[in-house]
Order: sequence, then C-alpha cells, then structure tokens
Amino acid sequence: MTAPPNPSAPLAHAKPRPRMSPDSKPFWDGCRRHELLLPTCEDCGRAHLPPGPVCPFCFSDRLAWKKASGRGRISTFVVVHKEWFPAFKPDLPYNVVQVELEEGPRLTANLVGHGGRKPVIGEPVRIVFDTIDDTLTMPRFEPA
Repeated sequence: MTAPPNPSAPLAHAKPRPRMSPDSKPFWDGCRRHELLLPTCEDCGRAHLPPGPVCPFCFSDRLAWKKASGRGRISTFVVVHKEWFPAFKPDLPYNVVQVELEEGPRLTANLVGHGGRKPVIGEPVRIVFDTIDDTLTMPRFEPA
C-alpha cells in the first residue's frame, strides 16, 4: 500500500504513485535503470502487460523479464482538462497516451517533447524515462 502524500511536499511529489507489487517489481526496477522490461512467456513467447504470475495467453508460469525496444505507436489518447487531483493542476491540460509496443503489449503513459500539440493516433514514439526520486522512475514517450 502506498503512503498518503505529504501535504508539505512539493506538488510533483504529491501526485499519486503507481502501486508496486511483487509481480510488477521487475518492471519498476528496469525503469529505474532506464530499461523497459516486459514479462515474456517462455512457453508461448508472448510478452504481456500488466505483469502477473502467469501468462494471460497460455497460463504458463514460466515467465522471464526481457528487455523491450521501447518503440511503438500511439493507439489512443486523451487530453485531460479537469483537475482530478490537486497535484496535477499545474500540468493542465495534459495528455495520456496508450502505446502499442512493437512487442505487442500496450503501455499507458504521457507523451512529452511534442511541443504541446495533440497526440496523433498511429504516431511512432519511443520510450524515455523521468526520474521522480530515488525509488520511482516513470516511463514516458516522445515522438520517434
């Protein structure tokens, strides 16, 4: 369980944090090293997200974490204008994109480095990493 934000912390650190579990720990450890790792089934060979204890395709528990290319295409997006959390108010409006990775799974993050224009479905992107603090590095995407 994630501790509630510290009211005296800067807004950037008051943002909700992803829930990290034993199943997702290798993903977040990889992000801290600026590597995109995907759980991949050693029986059927398919990568998947979100991480879990078994392959969602063949139900094998023989999983290995493999380095992914970090490249993909925007499959959908939304531009957020409403202040759902006070800590996000300075970012309004901000985008959330879903990227279909070359390896197949889809990953949701923000698109950065696009000059404030709206994301485009089908646009090629690549992963970049945003170090928040010593324990959290967030994946983001930028135009490829």
